[in-house]
Amino acid sequence: MAYPSYAVTLRIETPYDAQAIPRATRVVSDNGAMVTGLDMVKSEEGRLVFDVTCLTVDLNHAKTLRAKLESHDDVVVHGIHDATVQVHLGGKIEVSLKRPLKTRQDLSKIYTPGVAAICERIVEDPAEARRLTIKRNTVAVVTDGTAVLGLGDIGPTAAMPVMEGKAALFKNFANVDAFPICLDTKDTEEIISIVKAIAPGFGGINLEDIAAPRCFEIERRLKEDLDIPVFHDDQHGTAVVVLAALINALKVVDKKIEDVKIVVSGVGAAGNAIIRLLLSQGAKDVIGAGRAGTLGSFREEADPDRNWLAQNTNPRGVDGSLKDALKGADVFIGVSAGNILTGEDIATMADDAIVFALANPTPEVDPAAASKHAKVVATGRSDYPNQINNVLVFPGLFRGMLDIQAEQVTDGMLVVAANAIANAVAPEELNPAYIIPGVFHPGLSQAVAKAIRDAFAASKKK
Repeated sequence: MAYPSYAVTLRIETPYDAQAIPRATRVVSDNGAMVTGLDMVKSEEGRLVFDVTCLTVDLNHAKTLRAKLESHDDVVVHGIHDATVQVHLGGKIEVSLKRPLKTRQDLSKIYTPGVAAICERIVEDPAEARRLTIKRNTVAVVTDGTAVLGLGDIGPTAAMPVMEGKAALFKNFANVDAFPICLDTKDTEEIISIVKAIAPGFGGINLEDIAAPRCFEIERRLKEDLDIPVFHDDQHGTAVVVLAALINALKVVDKKIEDVKIVVSGVGAAGNAIIRLLLSQGAKDVIGAGRAGTLGSFREEADPDRNWLAQNTNPRGVDGSLKDALKGADVFIGVSAGNILTGEDIATMADDAIVFALANPTPEVDPAAASKHAKVVATGRSDYPNQINNVLVFPGLFRGMLDIQAEQVTDGMLVVAANAIANAVAPEELNPAYIIPGVFHPGLSQAVAKAIRDAFAASKKK
């Protein structure tokens, strides 16, 4: 059953009588929508114009309401205003001033002639750019629009709202100034060249929604060539939050990472990074599965990153389908496609199984069906418990890296961030439905940033 969660506003014009408004709201309610607001617009010449804001299932549901309302004599619905569209009008982010610019004195300090002295300082010591310019707090959110979550290759222009949204999350959760950079090219060398060229203005690079396998080469080359952190959220962000959730899920089922059998469905950007991070934390029995079945040393892979997985995982040599690998497994992590497993498949797993079905918007297995057989179930969705969401990671991680003026992202930082997120759930709070903090958990990004700063300070003392 679909629940109303799509907010719209209907502008209704109707002949005036005492029952005009109640009649309209009753039509809305009787047809499965939830009225959340009523606003008068005008009343003249015996007619009323008013707005009814309501929650519908989707846009088609709203169109049905419009038809129902207009089936009454002389009622006109002038428009359906989508609340999501409204919040995107003109974009979601803006540039604002941090210092007053009201007088000639202000102008002389902020721009000419005073700014020349600042430029000369940076010429003498380029590191001063991190102290005296926006570089100290800026991240470029870079995409080519080829792998936008749930949408695929939609191109750089259509990807802009997603990148803007990412920038808004950076600002809201960690006060990081992030800028959406959407590149109209799919050429690996060109993307690398462009990012290197714009890097002087940024303290970090967040690669986003770039299709595999290009994303691996782009991230690897930029990491080698730049002196600022290069973070691919689809890889590293997902891996960190999965590790955080798994740390707590294993506590719930009283198992250890080195003892469990783990199956990962999807060996693209996210799956690759998840497996590598889990191996670094002591996991020993991990099997990756793609469309052609399990990876293992029994098969050479053309892609070097996938081949690394094949040669360094699957110690038992399981050669078969995802469902074959799942039998007796303790942990399933899905970063692939929706509805590829059933509850019966989950029933073949070990007792007290852990299922992370993270495909969006449709998980690999129906969470309700999975929960009948697994002890812990998590998804990437906000309408189920245990949402595995990258927003738990990247704002705080970048805040910490900017604060310490990091030159790169390290595996150690990823593990520190994962533990900080896991520790946000107190031991007495931990249960199968609460293994990971919510996206609005108070102070989470600040806790992650502090953990990064503390780890850096500790390393300096050694």
